[in-house]
Amino acid sequence: MAGFVPYCGAPPAPGALHWKLDPFLIGCLLFFAGASLAYARRRAVAARDLFAILFGWLLLSLAFISPLCHLSVALFSARVVQHMAITLVAAPLIARGFLPADRPTHWHGPRGADVFAWASTLGFAAIFWLWHSPLFYDETLRNNLVYWLMHITTFAAALALWVAVFRSSAPLAFLLLFATGLQMSLLGALLTFAAVPLFSVHEFTTTAWGLSWLQDQQLGGLVMWVPAGLLLTVYSVVAFGAALRLDAPLAAPAEENAAPLGRT
Repeated sequence: MAGFVPYCGAPPAPGALHWKLDPFLIGCLLFFAGASLAYARRRAVAARDLFAILFGWLLLSLAFISPLCHLSVALFSARVVQHMAITLVAAPLIARGFLPADRPTHWHGPRGADVFAWASTLGFAAIFWLWHSPLFYDETLRNNLVYWLMHITTFAAALALWVAVFRSSAPLAFLLLFATGLQMSLLGALLTFAAVPLFSVHEFTTTAWGLSWLQDQQLGGLVMWVPAGLLLTVYSVVAFGAALRLDAPLAAPAEENAAPLGRT
């Protein structure tokens, strides 16, 4: 589209990055951050969770108003970094506001919660793959409505995923995180090993940054595959450790009951 400028600005050259200080965007972020904190306070969540929510909204805001937003117009790899920050760091922090105020040490939701958990995991995977497919990704830099549709749906899907993870039992949370890490790593590997560049909007935007069209895509795939995969692995290990601690109290009574049988 002739004369069209993406929301974050025209593709920048080195030394020309700028912040996106859009008053409407900043106002929306402040409004939703305030509403999120007010909702969490009404539910009497722990003080550490309130701090996590605040920090999550700060990270989410920086993803859109910092120079990273402008750089993502030129580099697919920068867009991937932006999406990883939104889905794997900001979203889980903000999701802390949806925890039960009087949650037990090990949350066991009803059977319907398991359905929601898997539906959220599959929904996040579907939306993530959709917006990183060439046809839909390219359109986000040709139409600003599509650009915001991508980010709103991606963040909403990530938030639903993390709410499901936090509300699931430890074993189920481990499975949800493992499945998410698997699908994200698979997409990252496909982008890394693709023989040809896939995103036409970056054909002429990467060379100023010392990267070829294909190299930028490969770098983005590696970011999605390795750092993001490692972060999800850490999350999975934490959930797995919680699952092991769940089994520990069950083993102790069994040992106590068996002890008298060995006495003479």
